[in-house]
Amino acid sequence: MNAADLGLPVDVPSTALFTDQYELTMLQAALRAGTAERRSVFEVFTRRLPEGRRYGVVAGTGRVLDAVENFRFDAGVLGFLRERDVVDEPTLEWLAGYRFSGDIWGYPEGEVYFPGSPILRVEGSFAECVLLETVILSILNHDSAIAAAASRMSAAAGGRRLIEMGARRTHELAAVASSRAAYVGGFDSTSDLAAGFRYGIPTVGTSAHAFTLLHDSERDAFRAQIDSLGKGTTLLVDTYDVAEAVRTAVELAGPDLGAVRIDSGDLLLVAHRVRQQLDELGATETRIVVTSDLDEYAIASLAAAPVDAYGVGTQLVTGSGHPTCSMVYKLVARADSADPKAPLVPVAKKSTGGKTSIGGRKWAGRRLDAEGVAEAELIGTGPVPAELADRQLLVELVRGGEVIAREPLDEVRDRHMRARAGLPMSAIQLSRGEPVIPTQYV
Repeated sequence: MNAADLGLPVDVPSTALFTDQYELTMLQAALRAGTAERRSVFEVFTRRLPEGRRYGVVAGTGRVLDAVENFRFDAGVLGFLRERDVVDEPTLEWLAGYRFSGDIWGYPEGEVYFPGSPILRVEGSFAECVLLETVILSILNHDSAIAAAASRMSAAAGGRRLIEMGARRTHELAAVASSRAAYVGGFDSTSDLAAGFRYGIPTVGTSAHAFTLLHDSERDAFRAQIDSLGKGTTLLVDTYDVAEAVRTAVELAGPDLGAVRIDSGDLLLVAHRVRQQLDELGATETRIVVTSDLDEYAIASLAAAPVDAYGVGTQLVTGSGHPTCSMVYKLVARADSADPKAPLVPVAKKSTGGKTSIGGRKWAGRRLDAEGVAEAELIGTGPVPAELADRQLLVELVRGGEVIAREPLDEVRDRHMRARAGLPMSAIQLSRGEPVIPTQYV
């Protein structure tokens, strides 16, 4: 069962207050001015990738769809807004009936993106679209940052298994979202049971140092764990002396011991020593799992080590130094009246400091070279060139307020693996560099 398919509610009764106050004050002023119902197009994009990163990863789209569906101003929320005098009564009356009825298009979740990519396009009246800005950005900025870090770690791991273990290093609800985003980016499992319950992500976990310290000896602790969980369990071997712990573990479990975990020390050196010891003791199939403040660079440095799996926490759930993607939500086109047939007029912010934007509803396609490898991200506002007709990146997510594009998380994860594989090989280099393909406006 994939819990994501069940349409489980979000963790709060409504997402309507996951917004900034100025969204509501803009709504009030637009309602009074008669401009609130003008047809509008908002787009999510980033002007640049985090420093040194070569591609971004779209993650959180499924959570955005949940948030839009649950964006409702119930009696409690309206009472709070009335008590705080946030907006006037006519605006409260309008909010009481709020349901997003527009259309949303976007890059499919798991796809890669680059500076300027129109990652999400939200169309409807100004009033209904403007209210979604903060919740959309908070989800996409967070989840895409985690997924990008996870993708880099996945590439560095070279096919070895990755375990997300960051729940204790972030907010309890962010931990669930982080597990989901990490899975999109290539991780195989999580230690967080809430993520397993909500999204169907495989969960793992055995014991911590506290379990060893609880018992009178390491031998007693290992015996208790093996008796309870079986010989296929993973024993933590660095509480006291690693070599002695490995010897004891194999003595108790025999050559069928599932794995040992190393959580401290010079992981490269210790892993080699443990592998040699395990092999000498006949436990040639026993796996080695390493943890201890790993990031993509530490994982890459262990490429030559006899490691079978990595457990990653802090660096993953904080985006490995880049906890946000700096995505923005900008109005790019609007009608000059509330008439549904009024044509859209491109609009754009013009300012100094690198914060300009490009007006007009955009399409995006990816040009491939003769070998089928991506060579440019093409973005335009006019007719789609014939050669890009079957390479359009935006897909329909919401039509007339109805979500039409939910999908299992495993499909999202597989999509990311394919998208990353379609980039030039330099995309997975960990050295700092520019985006692996250029963005071109046509």
